Amino acid sequence: MNRFLHALAALALSLAPALTRAQDAAALKAEIDALRALVPSQSHAMMDVDYHFSNLWFAAANDNWPLAQFYLNETRSHLNWAVRIRPVRRLSTGGEFDLRPMLQGVENTPLAALRTAVEKRDRPSFEQAYRQTMDACFACHQTAEKPYLRRSFDLHQSASGAGRYAPKVSTRKAAS
Repeated sequence: MNRFLHALAALALSLAPALTRAQDAAALKAEIDALRALVPSQSHAMMDVDYHFSNLWFAAANDNWPLAQFYLNETRSHLNWAVRIRPVRRLSTGGEFDLRPMLQGVENTPLAALRTAVEKRDRPSFEQAYRQTMDACFACHQTAEKPYLRRSFDLHQSASGAGRYAPKVSTRKAAS
């Protein structure tokens, strides 16, 4: 009987680390699941991008370049946040769309041009770079199978009566 108890104790001691590892793994999985539930959706982050990008236009249109710089920085920050939330999107074809290289291209080209225009306080260059950024955004939306997420420009009268272009969400269906 004594031998049996020793063998049983030895078996229990040898299984204890495995049980602890399994319990630790289960606890870690539960903690990861709880943290995932706290992370907002990518669409939430993109709504922030929309807000900041729209306000960027109006800040520059009113020659408030420090505010334009703020909204440009916020746009970039929230684009990066959106990609961190969901770096790869699954496509209906079964393939995947990695957003990280797309974001890097947007940051290195149209957003860099926007940054330069804001730093130089150059409204014509800003307007061109803003449109190019919108085109790059739409290219990403199309690749992500979301062509209905498209912005457009409508002529808008400023307080001085001069025509200006202002961003507006289009309700028209995008061409496939």
